[in-house]
Amino acid sequence: MTSTAITDIAHYIGGRIAAGTSGRTQDVFNPATGAVTGRVALAGVDEVAVAVAAAQAAFPKWADTPPIRRARVLFKFLELLNVHKDELAHMITAEHGKVFTDAQGEVSRGIDIVEFACGIPQLLKGDYTDQVSTGIDNWTLRQPLGVVAGITPFNFPVMVPMWMFPVAIAAGNTFVLKPSPTDPTPSLFMADLLRQAGLPDGVFNVVQGDKVAVDALLEHPDVKAISFVGSTPIANYIYETGARHGKRVQALGGAKNHMVVMPDADIDQTVDALIGAGYGSAGERCMAISVAVLVGDAGDKVIDKLVARTHELKVLNGTNLAAEMGPIVTRAAHQRITGYIETGEKEGAKLLVDGRGFQGARAGAGCDNGFWMGGTLFDHVTPEMKIYKEEIFGPVLSCVRVPDLASAIELINAHEFGNGVSCFTRDGNVAREFSRRIQVGMVGINVPIPVPMAWHGFGGWKKSLFGDMHAYGEEGVRFYTKQKSVMQRWPESIGKGAEFVMPTAK
Repeated sequence: MTSTAITDIAHYIGGRIAAGTSGRTQDVFNPATGAVTGRVALAGVDEVAVAVAAAQAAFPKWADTPPIRRARVLFKFLELLNVHKDELAHMITAEHGKVFTDAQGEVSRGIDIVEFACGIPQLLKGDYTDQVSTGIDNWTLRQPLGVVAGITPFNFPVMVPMWMFPVAIAAGNTFVLKPSPTDPTPSLFMADLLRQAGLPDGVFNVVQGDKVAVDALLEHPDVKAISFVGSTPIANYIYETGARHGKRVQALGGAKNHMVVMPDADIDQTVDALIGAGYGSAGERCMAISVAVLVGDAGDKVIDKLVARTHELKVLNGTNLAAEMGPIVTRAAHQRITGYIETGEKEGAKLLVDGRGFQGARAGAGCDNGFWMGGTLFDHVTPEMKIYKEEIFGPVLSCVRVPDLASAIELINAHEFGNGVSCFTRDGNVAREFSRRIQVGMVGINVPIPVPMAWHGFGGWKKSLFGDMHAYGEEGVRFYTKQKSVMQRWPESIGKGAEFVMPTAK
């Protein structure tokens, strides 16, 4: 479909909007209506090179800026974010489709990271040891890497970039963001807020684009580090390609998040948690619960209420404040999810609620041509099925039955992904054993979506994370800096004569 008001969406390089020069573009849609609302430029190699050059030129002065002054820019950015957070949320809803209240939550979680990064003077403090040997002192400091880049997904166009750039620029790096071309507008709005906050030109840049831009960043010799969030096949590609080109890489991949429901769990609370975590944001979250592991007789208690609640799901235009779930982000994603539902049926899973029959938003004119789907619920899913093994990234919840906690843990630990997991129980010993024995990076006990707070860091295990360090938090500071150790002594303490043995403490 077309629209009479199509916005051209460009790059942001060196402190100003930069029109695309590659000649390639991609349509941006409103998922609720199916209408084209924008046309985003797709950067070529030359445009990426211009952005990296702008960041490289800005790096020496920004790196030499005292951390407290860098923090003051971020404090001003924080103030502006709080003033304009609803504008950002509306942009997310318009291009991604998630409901407005969920978009507000995304912006708030991004703001948390900015608040954390404002503490960079404390976070960059090194260690000092007086008199490590006679007349010698030793200390460490952390220094920025240079130009770093972030490649971010469509599902969190504000929060995930904020996992990266506030910490990176606070630490003294300059940044090139390559957002998803599906919802590119928020990146430019954030760039303008940073400009208003007083960030020097070239410290933060945005190149819109696709794989061409990604490869150009991976291969550019002046880009020192890459942070990525997305699917596992691409995360593996980013990690291997970036490492081959000598870069520090942090690549967060896919997930298949389970929620274990013990027989003693509060059933109403558990069903509420499964509905919100499974269908919130149309399941387009890397921390969405996509598998309910029903232990013992918990299944019989949960299924009927799950079916009823899934049928009652309020799937509406995201601008409607009563909405619980909005549309699927793109037509291609809608088709992919539909294919998984068809496969689940063929493989023998019991289809209890079929979201494919949902016809448009039930409120709001002009929504009949959007990318709409209701919640889908499967029971009696087994580990051999494709819908169990693969990340669907849509509003599809699969129920697996197991006899006991040990079987639940064994099932989850055998999966190739280890991003997030949850266990609902009233038993403290079950909670403790589950937390210790589960091979997953982020664990919730009666918390369905255990996304760590800004100062703890985000990251999974196994094929959910490629690289050594988690995003944001203190590990994020370490990722965007390199440690230097300095040993010092003065001439008066230096003995006469050359020494030919390994130095030792004296």
